[in-house]
Amino acid sequence: MQHLVLIAFLSASLFFPHPPCANGADLNSDKQALLAFAASLPHARKINWTLTTQVCRSWVGVTCTPDGKRVRMLRLPAIGLFGPMPSNILGKLDALEVLSLRSNRLTVGLPPDVPSIPSLHSLYLQHNNLSGIIPTSLSPNLAFLDLSYNSFVGEIPLQVQNITQLTGLSLQNNSLSGPIPDLHLPNLKYLNLSNNNFSGAIPLSLQKFPANSFLGNAFLCGFPLEPCPGTPSPSPNAPSPQGSKEGFWKGLWRKHHNIIIIALIAGGGVVLLILIIILFICIFKRKRGGELGTGSSSSKGKGVAGGRAEKSKQEYSSGVQEAERNKLVFFEGCSYNFDLEDLLRASAEVLGKGSHGTTYKAVLEDGTTVVVKRLKEVVAGKKEFEQQMEIIDRLGQHHQGVVPLRAFYYSKDEKLLVYDYVPPGSLSAALHGNKSAGRAPLDWETRVRISLGAARAIAHLHTEGGGKFIHGNIKSNNILLSQELSACVSDFGLAQLMATPHVHPRLIGYRAPEVLEGKKPTQKSDVYSFGVLLLEMLTGKAPLRSPGRDDSIEHLPRWVQSVVREEWTSEVFDVDLLRHPNTEDEMVQLLQVGMACVAIPPDQRPRMEDVVRRIEEIRSSGSGTTTRTSPEDKPREEHIQIT
Repeated sequence: MQHLVLIAFLSASLFFPHPPCANGADLNSDKQALLAFAASLPHARKINWTLTTQVCRSWVGVTCTPDGKRVRMLRLPAIGLFGPMPSNILGKLDALEVLSLRSNRLTVGLPPDVPSIPSLHSLYLQHNNLSGIIPTSLSPNLAFLDLSYNSFVGEIPLQVQNITQLTGLSLQNNSLSGPIPDLHLPNLKYLNLSNNNFSGAIPLSLQKFPANSFLGNAFLCGFPLEPCPGTPSPSPNAPSPQGSKEGFWKGLWRKHHNIIIIALIAGGGVVLLILIIILFICIFKRKRGGELGTGSSSSKGKGVAGGRAEKSKQEYSSGVQEAERNKLVFFEGCSYNFDLEDLLRASAEVLGKGSHGTTYKAVLEDGTTVVVKRLKEVVAGKKEFEQQMEIIDRLGQHHQGVVPLRAFYYSKDEKLLVYDYVPPGSLSAALHGNKSAGRAPLDWETRVRISLGAARAIAHLHTEGGGKFIHGNIKSNNILLSQELSACVSDFGLAQLMATPHVHPRLIGYRAPEVLEGKKPTQKSDVYSFGVLLLEMLTGKAPLRSPGRDDSIEHLPRWVQSVVREEWTSEVFDVDLLRHPNTEDEMVQLLQVGMACVAIPPDQRPRMEDVVRRIEEIRSSGSGTTTRTSPEDKPREEHIQIT
């Protein structure tokens, strides 16, 4: 049904002409109307509507016409709008085509000037506390009308049958009553009138819709529900075209009725036993299928990608119950204007799986792209979880090198986090991605800049988090790169919420020795993981267990130590780095920083502030040097001092 909703909206957008605007109306009048609307209604989330900002470019929830002269769409779902909708304000937006104020706390009645906007073709007001009767003045261009989950009373206005372009009508979960009008709407594809107080017979024109469109109306009858009382039935004396067969069965019953009864009882028992077995199998499969993160990784091909996207969407939405929806919690300053319902309807693609859960790229219907992380094995209670989210939000808002948390969802069975989408990808992809696809390897200057940016971000987390806050999951997959190839640290602060994880063999290389022994992660274990990350950038080898791959070493620090002690220092470095002349001095210095970070005793590892200082010194000394010795000029006997 959700696909029908989307089809209805797209059809209306493509085929309905824009009605002419009222005389004198322009973008400035639309701006004044929107400011008056915002001033008349309290809202939990701040919106950036001001006189000095541009409506079409920066106002949250506002979309203008292609020429930028009028407001075309207004979408403000789940921002905490509270109170009665003001009259004679939104009706002034006479070029408005889409209005979505769903999942708020709007009260009292629906002002008649809102649904009667001539250009309006999609009106979404579901999940509010609106009451009173449905206005009779309805735009003839409406394609989709959703007033569900409110408290409307009275009958469905007869004027609805004049909206010949209507493709979707959702009025479920209200207190509407009376008979259902005979709606001869040729384009109506979706109808839901369930859970109201309708009575009488279902009109013939609406009997094509399924039974769940009418359930929850105690006094409603007729197909596809139960027949209405007094409906004529075939006369028992009327001749039957199957009379001879009926006589045969009656005779058979008279002769063998005892045997037939016993056979029916035995057959019923067998059927009941089979049903019980099937029920137990379904319950068992459902329990096993409840584990999180069952999505598959990305694959090529339009058909495969489409199937995976649909499966991914089901995965991160399967644990969300209807009664718990629309509770997506946004943080201050977030400019997104969607709710959980939008998120669950989005197309999704699996970006990866990690020790904390599965990560998805979600593209909403309006084109907004975000990253959704579905957490697994969370042991923290709701209060502790929310407190940690507040800390993560605070730390993410004050440093450009960390990916800010935008929203979260918490329920008993599901925990979701929403982040900005940062293209083009991760440091891991840049280091170990497919080189045959034309990807240019990262040069030395870029790697130093990335390492310094990541170090500063982690040091920020350590110092601003009260001295005990940890990242807990530092690896190249969690260092995202912006378009300018600047480091953005993600996935931080989640280890404190999780059960003691079983470390996946592929991730052993990033974990500090004490963490592998079962001890609690600390800031010193973060330093160790960052040291492994430095070695990964210097060597071009991933600290993973991947047999058959030349670019992976399970225990990278141990391998570096063995190579440095026994062979030339330059053998350690990525061959892509050795193509850049006059850089080995800096590479050796950064290698020393990395090896200091991966010292086995935690107290011998430097603090992240010290790591930042040393990388800054390496970068500044390199920028001022004009002549360096090339790798070929280095004597074989030169080694790095390892303690």
